Amino acid sequence: MKKNPPFRTAQILLLSLSHFVHDVYSSFLAPLLPLLIEKLSLSLTEAGFLSAVMQLPALMNPFLGLLADRISLRYFVILAPMMTAIPMSLLGLAPSYGVLLLILFTAGISVALFHVPAPVMIARMAGAKKGRGMSFFMTGGELARMVGPIIAVGAVSLLGLTGFWPIMVVGIVTSGILFVRFRSIDLAFHNRGTKISLMTTFRNMRHILMPLTIILIARSFMHGSLAVFLPTFIENQSGNIWMGGIALALFEAAGVAGVLIAGSLSDYLGRRRMLLLSLVGAPLCLLTFVLSGGWVRIVALLGTGCTLLSTTPVMLALIQEHAKESPAAANGMFMMIAFIARSSVVVLIGLIADWTGLETTYLISAIAGLAGIPFILMLPGQNSHED
Repeated sequence: MKKNPPFRTAQILLLSLSHFVHDVYSSFLAPLLPLLIEKLSLSLTEAGFLSAVMQLPALMNPFLGLLADRISLRYFVILAPMMTAIPMSLLGLAPSYGVLLLILFTAGISVALFHVPAPVMIARMAGAKKGRGMSFFMTGGELARMVGPIIAVGAVSLLGLTGFWPIMVVGIVTSGILFVRFRSIDLAFHNRGTKISLMTTFRNMRHILMPLTIILIARSFMHGSLAVFLPTFIENQSGNIWMGGIALALFEAAGVAGVLIAGSLSDYLGRRRMLLLSLVGAPLCLLTFVLSGGWVRIVALLGTGCTLLSTTPVMLALIQEHAKESPAAANGMFMMIAFIARSSVVVLIGLIADWTGLETTYLISAIAGLAGIPFILMLPGQNSHED
């Protein structure tokens, strides 16, 4: 019987750190959105479309995954922090809406090149503890989205919207470090002699991908409305861009705790049960956030972040457990579905917000989030806890 490889803590932490640096830059859009709206006189619909354009390269994810199952994509992972840092540091210099769309599309390509092979690499390094490995990896991303808004707002406050571009140097240096440490690591995950088509991969995984699609769409209403428009919502109420950045940082900080706990817990409680706990709690917390004020609102925001953002490592572990023949291609399909769901829903959220206001939009998003709960029960149980 083939033994699972050991949990490679040092390599997993290094890749998680690169995830942190990469996602710090990719998180710049939301906290700077109020300033970009003001500078370029954008509607909320146009603002929502910015996030959608950044997600558009996710359409390539299944094909990137197919490549990752057959050839080494180490340089995609190595170069991604630099390739994302440069365009995201140039957001404030965009002279028009069209140029801003082009910058975000370029950054989106880099985001896709990083996020398809990296989780599969984590799964291989984690052995039997895939949930724990995904928790470490996703903690890097959630920490980035917690710290990123503060970094973005702080850089703009010190250097101005058009002058904060030198912070790209951190991403460039990170890629240099990854080159030294990862250049000899093979990121080809599957037997190169085996050619498995995307259609075959989908047929093998459809019993998981189809329920997850509905779950992701329902989740995207809550995630998209908060991750993209929370700073704008808070600034509209308080008139303070710092308060918006702090609110987003609190939301992401709670997500860090949720991500770190949920993946490891799902190794023991089961993936399906952990998803159910998370996606029952998130809509209830979001409703409380909208309908309350003061300290209750803060606690509700933290609860929303903890429950809502904790689902990603559980889903990634679920995919990797069932994608035995083509893990990277399956991950690419999942990432494509996730990004398309979120980007399309964000545009819809922008339209709803233009018609009804952000407060009503959040109420609608919470109710939409409840629609995904029945589909969790369609997912296969991981172990005896769920059978």
